[in-house]
Formats: sequence, structure tokens, C-alpha cells
Amino acid sequence: MTLPRQIPVGARIVVRVTEGVDPADGRMKFRDYVGHVTAWDGYTLEMVRDAAANGSRPAQNITIHQEQIATLKPVPERPKAPARP
Repeated sequence: MTLPRQIPVGARIVVRVTEGVDPADGRMKFRDYVGHVTAWDGYTLEMVRDAAANGSRPAQNITIHQEQIATLKPVPERPKAPARP
């Protein structure tokens, strides 16, 4: 994949990274991260991974190196939950 030269700070993106080949089935495995960009220098992506919608995982600061990135694309913000009475 050709990576962008610039990614605006604050952009919400999904990044698919390679996890390697699974020895059990011989297939490549991937992991997706959704969050907001804090820095991108063309080689290292720093982002704040969104907390899980169900509250099972807090937000996380993560660093991803360009050789791990399989795909990268912008995604819209999560819809706001309606207020409960």
C-alpha cells in the first residue's frame, strides 16, 4: 500500500496491521486499530486508539511502524449516544 505523506492530527482513521502468519492454519493474520492521529512522520504513526464502545477497553496510546501497515483509511466519528432519561 502507498501510504500518505501527510495525515492531519486529529483525523479518525482505521489502520489494519499485519500480525504474521498463523502456524495453525498458515494464513496471514491482521489486527485493526481505530482512533485519532496524534503524529505521522511517514514512518511512524502515533494515535490514540478509541475506547471500546461497550467499555471493556479504555483508550490507548499506540505506535505503529509503516512496515506493519497493510491498509489505512479515514472513518467517520462514532455517533453520539442519545441521552437517557
